[in-house]
Amino acid sequence: MFAQVTAIFFVLPFLAAATAVPRTDGDTMPASQCNTGPIQCCNSAQAATSPAVTTLAGILGVVVQGVTGLVGLTCSPISAIGVGGNSCTAQPVCCTGNNFQGLIVLGCTPVNLNL
Repeated sequence: MFAQVTAIFFVLPFLAAATAVPRTDGDTMPASQCNTGPIQCCNSAQAATSPAVTTLAGILGVVVQGVTGLVGLTCSPISAIGVGGNSCTAQPVCCTGNNFQGLIVLGCTPVNLNL
């Protein structure tokens, strides 16, 4: 357990430098269509095969093989859209998969908070 916690703190700085998926209107869905739980604000959302995702998933023991959609890294829920203080300056996503304490969230799709 201690080795996993130490490894997470070693990996997190690399995840912060990971490239986020660009937000383009053609690749997003309206936030109002997210009915799988709270919209997540992630530091990045990447393919399950990206090095950052496979490294963190390996440390946490999360199987990402066959995951559809993106994988959110270091995420927190956005509870109310349009209410002051609940904005996302990183990557807002709607996720349908498992959430592993916000460190990794599976099955994510970028959302547009303005729709």
